[in-house]
Amino acid sequence: MTGTTMILHRRIAEIPAREWDDCAGDDNPFVSHAFLSALEESGSTSPQTGWLPQHLVLRNGAGRLLAVAPLYAKSHSFGEYVFDQQWAQAFAQAGGQYYPKLQAAVPFSPVPGPRLLVHPDAPDADALRQLAARALRQACGELGLSSVHVTFCTQHEYDLMGQTGWLQRLGVQYHWDNCDYTTFDDFLDTLASRKRKAIRRERRDANACGLTFHTYRGHEITESLWHDFYQFYLSTVDRKWGRAYLQPGFFPLLSQRLGDRVVLMVARQNGVPVAGALNLMGRDTLYGRNWGRLEGDWPFLHFELCYYRAIDFAIATGLKRVEAGAQGEHKLQRGYRPCLTHSAHWIDLPGLREAVADYLRHERAAIEAELPALDALTPYRADL
Repeated sequence: MTGTTMILHRRIAEIPAREWDDCAGDDNPFVSHAFLSALEESGSTSPQTGWLPQHLVLRNGAGRLLAVAPLYAKSHSFGEYVFDQQWAQAFAQAGGQYYPKLQAAVPFSPVPGPRLLVHPDAPDADALRQLAARALRQACGELGLSSVHVTFCTQHEYDLMGQTGWLQRLGVQYHWDNCDYTTFDDFLDTLASRKRKAIRRERRDANACGLTFHTYRGHEITESLWHDFYQFYLSTVDRKWGRAYLQPGFFPLLSQRLGDRVVLMVARQNGVPVAGALNLMGRDTLYGRNWGRLEGDWPFLHFELCYYRAIDFAIATGLKRVEAGAQGEHKLQRGYRPCLTHSAHWIDLPGLREAVADYLRHERAAIEAELPALDALTPYRADL
């Protein structure tokens, strides 16, 4: 588009929240100015953590904002959930330097959603998305970086970028769909008898071990609860030999800025919080994000707090879907169906590009072949 200017911003605070959110919309909280600014202000995304903001902004000749993309220069591949470490090794073997790279993503959040955010009044939104994709490639070249990666984007964005030579990658997550249920038992009635009984037994055992469960939203979540939740988060990181990406100041900022879209489910023992599950609520979807617990013998606590109570909440509030995060084939037996996720990648180095393209062709074929087999493992009745 003639007269369009690309600007890279090293702080999202440099971009007015209203302008950003006009492009992001209100469907997915993870691409909101509030969420991304909370990451930066808490120090969770910073040069020190290897996430250097380079947010892309396109403006027309009159200075009007047309499109944005959450963008970071990365010095590693942690916190992305789309694994490319083997590509980095291959790049190094070919004499190249893979890091730093550009990443259009929501940090530490494997949540599908839009990444090329265009203003709703744009006369040709897809042309603007294609322009934003070209701008990502331009920024990559001007910064002298190896590659650019757009992870957990929408299928529509994936298709558009694929048309112009971006490499395409598929993944699998497990999501629950609300088929106009009015109660949890309505959902259970759609399951095979044996699976229905298994879930009832898990819920019964989880609720019979002396715990009480509470759901808090927005400003109901006190500083004390956030302090407890951060200890749960650290405990989970320690058990998985992971890294605590999120800083303690991030969580209180969420409830301050996103209000009732923040949903914290807490388990207490004798009044003391012992576990918690953090969710964010979009227009029609509940997104499960972080969970953690203290040491203790509480059967099926993870399933109850993260999956079943999320379903309860979605039914009660009329949400259409629960997205419970990355990985976890155990979710299949609890009514979460396999769904494809999408990413697009631009690599300029010819030898590496060809090798990655060949790898992704085989990987896509394997994932597409696996999806029906995974869906056959869900507990739903065959007669429905």
